[in-house]
Amino acid sequence: MTEIEFIDVPTVKPEIKIDKTTRHKLLYQVKEEAQVIVHCSYTGTIGNDKIRIWKSTFLYAKNSNHRSKLVHAENITMYPTWMNVDIGQTANFTLIFTGLPKHCKQFDMIENIPEPGGFVVKNIERNNSDIYLIDLT
Repeated sequence: MTEIEFIDVPTVKPEIKIDKTTRHKLLYQVKEEAQVIVHCSYTGTIGNDKIRIWKSTFLYAKNSNHRSKLVHAENITMYPTWMNVDIGQTANFTLIFTGLPKHCKQFDMIENIPEPGGFVVKNIERNNSDIYLIDLT
């Protein structure tokens, strides 16, 4: 059996220089990933009440063209499937959206659908946690 000889070789670290303009552009492109969590409740008020959520539900930042996209819905069915909510029964569900801009102080949650009855909540005051409780009844 032959012995293996180890040779110490110094690590060479290349010198990388990034000019200030390129560095600024790269830093500007970096975004923190953020989410907005909206806990919703809906209490049935009529016989055979039904709800569902459409993917076309967005958060619209006031004084901006920004809209946050719905990325996940928990405990509610997605269009086209309906979910029954009996009279007096409360359905609790959670909607998770992409983040709002840092400068946003107020926003609307609007379910843009081609029929009447979409969920609309206007003038929601932004908080530090980006977690909200909304009654949609």
